[in-house]
Amino acid sequence: MKPYDILIIGAGAAGLIAAGRAGELGAKVMVVERNRVAGRKLLITGKGRCNITNDAPWDGYKENIFPEWRFFRQAFNQLGPKEVVEHFHQLGLSTKVERGGRIFPESDKSADVVNTLLQWAQRNRVEFLYDQKVTKLLIENGSIKGVEVQTGNTVKSLFAHNIILASGGKSYPATGSDGNGYRLAQIAGHSTTPLNAALVPLETACTTAAKLQGLSLKNVTATLWINGKKAATEFGEMLFTHFGLSGPIILTISRKAVLSLREGNNVEISIDLKPALDEKKLDTRLLRDLNENGRKLLGNIARMWLPASLGEVVLDLAGISPELEGNKIDSPARKKLLFLMKNLRFQISGHRQFKEAIITAGGVNLKEIDPRTMQSKLTKNLFFAGEILDLDANTGGFNLQIAWSTGWAAAEAAVGNLEPTQTAI
Repeated sequence: MKPYDILIIGAGAAGLIAAGRAGELGAKVMVVERNRVAGRKLLITGKGRCNITNDAPWDGYKENIFPEWRFFRQAFNQLGPKEVVEHFHQLGLSTKVERGGRIFPESDKSADVVNTLLQWAQRNRVEFLYDQKVTKLLIENGSIKGVEVQTGNTVKSLFAHNIILASGGKSYPATGSDGNGYRLAQIAGHSTTPLNAALVPLETACTTAAKLQGLSLKNVTATLWINGKKAATEFGEMLFTHFGLSGPIILTISRKAVLSLREGNNVEISIDLKPALDEKKLDTRLLRDLNENGRKLLGNIARMWLPASLGEVVLDLAGISPELEGNKIDSPARKKLLFLMKNLRFQISGHRQFKEAIITAGGVNLKEIDPRTMQSKLTKNLFFAGEILDLDANTGGFNLQIAWSTGWAAAEAAVGNLEPTQTAI
């Protein structure tokens, strides 16, 4: 059987855009996917809405990409967020921009994104092989030759002039990204940096969060403290869970928190429940409300400031009875309330595991990859794209932009790698 021009391992975001682009450029392409369908993880991103990208300029991306934004610059220049949106529009998918520059499909359906990419690939004669796990890279004289794939007890070889490894990281392993790609990369001589769960909920040492389970807060500020020093601050939405803290601002902070926990540092998060008011203005409001409602019980007055369950917890932490009348509270007790509303602090004891993480921090060492082509510096004709790279980002569409840009760059370079006699069309 004639070798494929390009074989892509993984039908996630990076693999699908690489497949469509390589096919569009005339290459004979095969995609091997271990699941029975394409885009399993893509289908659940953005709570099923799929935050396709972010319309921030390059400077905005620099602030949100880790650990080395410089590596990403050349791939970004080849296919940035503007080009991604234009590309989807050309393929017939309408988009919309929401708060923070986040771009979603107009339909709010991630399935529409997956189907758009699949149809594009299929129009360009890309072949898909589902329910097959790649177990081995076939390498001869330092050059990639193909792969071994397995279904059940059946093992077979597939040959290709170029391989794009886009098999994802370790986050959400139920979607197929169980870290197998790192093992394949090691077969080709590559090293991986330490792998950590990123954009992941955090666990707290106390039971306070559990008492507030299910409560979502908007317009609050979360501050991360490492060994008593401020390390990060985020404003927005958060969620209390049975194990601790979650929601957008917590997930963004979690990257530094997880790394600090791994290093054995003391990690805390404080929540400012009223960031729009400084302490003086908030104290003035507390005094006014207490005076105007002096005969009411504090448990009822607190609902003027906070959601009912949170008000109960704050009063309890302050050691104030909710049965106390408003005009009976003294200055020290009011100051305790003020402090807690501006500084509700949680000791962070751990984090959830990869199965609940949105992304993987760490991956194939960037020093071993050409940032323009995504080609391996160690094994000829091997390329990388997407989450398998030691490249991750904050929430807001930045991680999918990494997938689109690196997948596109790898596809164009792999096609450019082909000898004229190798190209199928």
